[in-house]
Amino acid sequence: MTALPIVAAGLALVVVSGCAGPGGGRSAAPVEPAMTAGLPASTLGPNDLFEVRVYQEPELSGLYQVGPQGEIMFPLCKQVAVTGLTANGAAEKLRGCLSQGFLRSPQVSVLVKEFNSRKVFVFGEVQKPGTFAFEDGMSVVQALTLAGGFTKQASQNSTSVTRHVNGQEVKMKVHVQDIALGKEANFKLEPGDIVYVPESMF
Repeated sequence: MTALPIVAAGLALVVVSGCAGPGGGRSAAPVEPAMTAGLPASTLGPNDLFEVRVYQEPELSGLYQVGPQGEIMFPLCKQVAVTGLTANGAAEKLRGCLSQGFLRSPQVSVLVKEFNSRKVFVFGEVQKPGTFAFEDGMSVVQALTLAGGFTKQASQNSTSVTRHVNGQEVKMKVHVQDIALGKEANFKLEPGDIVYVPESMF
């Protein structure tokens, strides 16, 4: 198996071991839709990168990147859907597969390298537009603060948030100036949201 280069420090490490399961092979796990909205920031999603270590099984150990449909291709197990699982959950799922007649009492650890699926994007009239790591409970004000705040030309109350909902792109207007003044409640973001601040026309 070709290993990818490790490019970031580990964020979570778990080890799962278990007893041998019944004999026989295991069919490929079904591909599940890639859904990240509403999931905790510590769960896996498309493009996330993690390392799998199987004790005394170097051919099974290595780096894996989650595919666009939320799956990895793992030796013996074929396609394994991991979107929505924590590192602990992914290790348990792989252990369950390997114990189905492949290995006796497999010990599996999962070390997350990059949570690439947990990002928000801030563009337009902000000081430092770019991509930022999503955190549970993140608000539009937090994201704009990470982006350095508004420029002098920003139309704060015309800020928009674009989100994918059930495969459809939904654009929502957010009155950030009113939020700052306490006139409206803060707006909670979800992974993958795009925050755009237009230029004021006046």
